[in-house]
Amino acid sequence: MKPAPPRETAVEIVRRLQTAGFAAFWVGGCVRDFLLGREPQDYDIATDARPEQIEKLFKRTLAVGRKFGVMIVVEGKQHFQVATFRAEAEYRDGRRPGRVVFSSAEADAQRRDFTVNGLFFDPIAEKLHDWVGGEKDLRAKIIRTIGAPEERFAEDHLRLLRAIRFAAQLGFEIEPETFAAIKKLAPKIELISAERIRDELIKLFSPPHAGHGLVLLRDSRLLPGVLPELIATLLCQQSPDYHPEGTVFEHIRLMLEKMPPHAPPSLPWAVILHDIAKPATAERDPVTGTIHFYGHEKVGAALAERILERLRFPKKQIEEIVACVRQHMQFKDVKQMRKATLRRLLLRKTFPLELELHRLDCLGSHGHLDHYEFLLAQAAELKKKPSIRPPLLTGRDLIKLGMSPGPAMGALLEELREKQLADELKTPRQARKWAETRIKTAE
Repeated sequence: MKPAPPRETAVEIVRRLQTAGFAAFWVGGCVRDFLLGREPQDYDIATDARPEQIEKLFKRTLAVGRKFGVMIVVEGKQHFQVATFRAEAEYRDGRRPGRVVFSSAEADAQRRDFTVNGLFFDPIAEKLHDWVGGEKDLRAKIIRTIGAPEERFAEDHLRLLRAIRFAAQLGFEIEPETFAAIKKLAPKIELISAERIRDELIKLFSPPHAGHGLVLLRDSRLLPGVLPELIATLLCQQSPDYHPEGTVFEHIRLMLEKMPPHAPPSLPWAVILHDIAKPATAERDPVTGTIHFYGHEKVGAALAERILERLRFPKKQIEEIVACVRQHMQFKDVKQMRKATLRRLLLRKTFPLELELHRLDCLGSHGHLDHYEFLLAQAAELKKKPSIRPPLLTGRDLIKLGMSPGPAMGALLEELREKQLADELKTPRQARKWAETRIKTAE
């Protein structure tokens, strides 16, 4: 049986709680998105039912934060957060409350971060409850803290970054007093764990708002605390012949703006980090005045790896992004490459990601896509030759021909692959015959 849509299930959870005599509402981001006409990613529910009462009402629950009144209700493969109304107090570490007091819906709304996230909606009665002025700010497209900004940000320093993320994501303005508090308290973001910062940055740098998100990071003074390596790109000039857009920072911003709607997760980070070492490698020719960045891709790959490790990215994703940074300068030479070299590039696992990075690199600078179109055509041609992908011979095949394992075998396999990619050897039979001759000659 096909599972019910998340919205229907979220309505039924509220209905069950209300039928049992409890107050229950949708809360937070799902209400905000619902009122904006967007499909919510998750549905969170707030209620006056206590954790033990929630457990009795639903067959499957997970006590992920019982002492904070937070339970997960599991319906099929769907998870819904159901939390008891609470007021929080005694924030000591800029992250979590020292104690929690179960309270009313209105008090629960007052403890939340921003007015647009403090709305409560009863999907049964179809009634909105607004105790914080969130509906007005939603209509005016404003991000504003609930209560005094410095108090809200002191409770959880991650809210500094969340305000920027919401403003970029929703296309809203940040209310002046709230923005002033962000700039004043920006250094506090360094007290937040790398994992929490990473998760917010991933959302911030998602299309279509990634470019605006980068600008807000700069203007809010949060950039030094989350991605300090980007500070040097702000004033790093480039030669106008290739980069009429100006600084490296502006180049990155334009690339982020031009990302496709459903960009793969590694693409924003490949964009942000591909020229990260340009400031460190910049040299100006004393005669022509041309600015060069010799070796910036290699220096950048090492720097990118350190940044991604600091932010606790998964190892596989780090390797993928670093490969793109290290290899992105190869694309300017593709029309001059030997056939075998070009095919090696086309057969790389990261080639689709590298190609999209190259397209954005061009669109964020000179705008010429001739190399990109050339590679698209070459990739399409290569698809017609599936025999190119697997090697014609393996080490086992060479052992059968009488060759012993070792460096000589590795070199011969590499030469075989080169000839295969250059279309000089097209079948295993041709490759075997060629290898037999080479082995005998070597003897």
